[in-house]
Amino acid sequence: MKELIEEIKEKGIAIGNEILKVDSFLNHQVDVKLMKKIGKEFFEYFKNKNITKVVTIESSGIAPATMTALELDVPLLILKKKKPNTMEDEFIQTTVKSFTKGNEYKLTISKKYINPNDNVIIIDDFLANGESCLGAIRLIEELGGKVQGIGIVIEKSFQPGREKIEKRGYDIYSLARIKKLENGKIEM
Repeated sequence: MKELIEEIKEKGIAIGNEILKVDSFLNHQVDVKLMKKIGKEFFEYFKNKNITKVVTIESSGIAPATMTALELDVPLLILKKKKPNTMEDEFIQTTVKSFTKGNEYKLTISKKYINPNDNVIIIDDFLANGESCLGAIRLIEELGGKVQGIGIVIEKSFQPGREKIEKRGYDIYSLARIKKLENGKIEM
């Protein structure tokens, strides 16, 4: 996606060889016009898959997932990284290791929001090692939902996430793919 790639080149900051900082437009300060275009792009790709829900993981995937759900005219379901006190008994969890933060967390979903009639797409801000997406897939499928695809805003192609997910037969659509981060440079 041309506009996204331009934003990454102009405002993205390579930290070391593995981390891309895009907090000026994606995951701290959000460029809502860009998110709207991202939602339309994901809509165009997934519109013929009979999607009933868009799923994301709190918090950085919320903006692009919201715009995608709006375009598809379906509910957005946000998986929690920590079980809220208000979620009392009807939930399931899976353990996920965060690449960026370097810690583990319990990804949590209420049982009442996914059922066997659901065709789901997962929208996330980054794909690195694929652990977050795989955790979301486990939860959705445990509740009987069908994952029809995964939309990624920025994929770090030099990490194994895509390979892990495609090996399991899932369709991944990435809007921008980073080939390499090295010496402060971003190679698309």
